[in-house]
Amino acid sequence: MDNTAKATSAGKDKANVKLSVWEKTAYSFTDMAGNLLYVTISSYILYFYTDVFGITAAGAGMILLVARFFDAISAPVWGSIVDHTHTKWGQSRPYFLWLAIPFAVATFLAFTAPGLHGTAKLWYAGFTYILAAGVVYTGIQTPITAILPSLTTNGQERMNANSFRMVGGALGSFITSTFALPLVAFMGKGDDKVGFMWTMFFFGILAVILLFLAFKGMRERTIAVQKPIPFKDSLKATVGNHPWYILVVSFVIYWIAQSTRNGISVYYAKYNLGNEQLTSVFNGLQVLGIIATISIPFITKITNKTMTMIIGLAIGAFGQLMMGFVGNNFTLVIIAWIIGIMGASIAVAMPFGMLADTVDFGEWKTGIRAPGFLTAVGSAFCIQLGSGFGAFIPSKIMAAAGFVANKAQSAHTLAAIHFTFIYFPVIIYAIVAAIMCLYFKYEKMEPKIKADLAERHAKNAQTNE
Repeated sequence: MDNTAKATSAGKDKANVKLSVWEKTAYSFTDMAGNLLYVTISSYILYFYTDVFGITAAGAGMILLVARFFDAISAPVWGSIVDHTHTKWGQSRPYFLWLAIPFAVATFLAFTAPGLHGTAKLWYAGFTYILAAGVVYTGIQTPITAILPSLTTNGQERMNANSFRMVGGALGSFITSTFALPLVAFMGKGDDKVGFMWTMFFFGILAVILLFLAFKGMRERTIAVQKPIPFKDSLKATVGNHPWYILVVSFVIYWIAQSTRNGISVYYAKYNLGNEQLTSVFNGLQVLGIIATISIPFITKITNKTMTMIIGLAIGAFGQLMMGFVGNNFTLVIIAWIIGIMGASIAVAMPFGMLADTVDFGEWKTGIRAPGFLTAVGSAFCIQLGSGFGAFIPSKIMAAAGFVANKAQSAHTLAAIHFTFIYFPVIIYAIVAAIMCLYFKYEKMEPKIKADLAERHAKNAQTNE
């Protein structure tokens, strides 16, 4: 074997590794910590503003609207920052250490209600919300996805690690969905201001511990071939990166359905099914998505990543359609909802893992490796933009149908809620599945891309010796 071949083989062996269970568990702690705090914000901040802090609904809505602007620009900025990072720990991993405490503190401040009045109260709420849910959270979310292509070049191991991540995220969501309000009541003893402060203090401590463990337990193996790059070079990594284009468009559109499905469930339960308590059941059952997430590595072995996502979309659409035909039968509604959860859990997980492959494609195509920028736009930006449309479009549909809160709804309004909750996500799933069909040919190219990159890295290493 000549020197080039030996170097190529060594280059492949260095990054093409099987991750330990502990390292994948450490990776899961990142999303568990992120969801523990962020899901608390997304689920309860509006209630906290109106019913605890004493901000009007209009004022709270304005804060959330303005925050969307900062969300949109923070993702690519953070992506470029990560790409421009170079430390002995890697590019992405240090941020779990550096931002753990700021994330906890910012979230704690967002749920603190100081004795302010008028405009000062709005400014405080707006600043702390944008800091916690926008700036700092995006700084955590970006390296969570960006680090995956740096852990290993093995595609199957990336999917396994991503499944661990999604399970961790689901557990974080389950903890806050199940225990946040009971903890507020217990710790506040009737004073929700005090209850929220101590609850967020407790969740913050837990999140910091999880992020420190994540930092300790992971290693970036491809960091040797990554160098700090300026923002303009990060942009160049998108040139001709067609699989990345497909994932970004698909994920934005998908999150319209995801946000609609979760946001309208309370209206469907209250007005169409006549049982508002079903909302708590719907939220609690989300944890069952872990079962589907765990199955992803096995499904990808039998088929491939693209088909796995399409299968998830098909299962999700079936669950949605089933809900549309079972009427008010509680048992069948729950079964249909669980089926929908299973499909959605598969579909939502796949792009996070597949984005790692678009980083490889971008480097193969342009010579520029930009995991921070590509994954930040492909994950955080898509989620924020899609969720924004997922809240805006349903609100317009319901308003046009004459919806009035806490009143008996007309048949026309009930039909609009029914369509928005049941059939609108199905339409979105079908559109996303059609777009993802374009991804098949790029997935077939991945073995050649990985081989070419391994050879290129090995030659570069040999040149630098």
